[in-house]
Amino acid sequence: MNGDYSLAVHALVYLDHRNTHLPSQILAENICTNAARVRKVMRPLAAAGLAATKEGAEGGYALAQPAADITLRTVAEATGTTFVDANWKPGDIHEECLVSSSMGTVMDGIYDGLNRTCLEQLAHTTIHDITEQIFSGASSQAN
Repeated sequence: MNGDYSLAVHALVYLDHRNTHLPSQILAENICTNAARVRKVMRPLAAAGLAATKEGAEGGYALAQPAADITLRTVAEATGTTFVDANWKPGDIHEECLVSSSMGTVMDGIYDGLNRTCLEQLAHTTIHDITEQIFSGASSQAN
């Protein structure tokens, strides 16, 4: 997993909190990154119908649907996020040894299962749930 998923969730939570169109520069300042990276991550969110875009002086990004309807799974699917992945596979499919020739495929199956489990878990949390968690924690910290 790269940081694009976290950036996407952060942007959507901030849009839920502010409840208005925000330009990429404002989102970038809150996320602590640059506006070009925000635009890159917001593109697939807009294509998936999670974020709306508006041009002009009052433009930028806004939520395209209620935050309570946007699950973290939907965000992961829109951004093409893979949570568990390996950039190296053990063994070699051309080896005579059954362990060596099978291990990469077995590990891929394990990783696929872990990714399915992550997506199933994320289906139970919405962008609005995170907004609520942040602000309920902030009010209890202030007391």
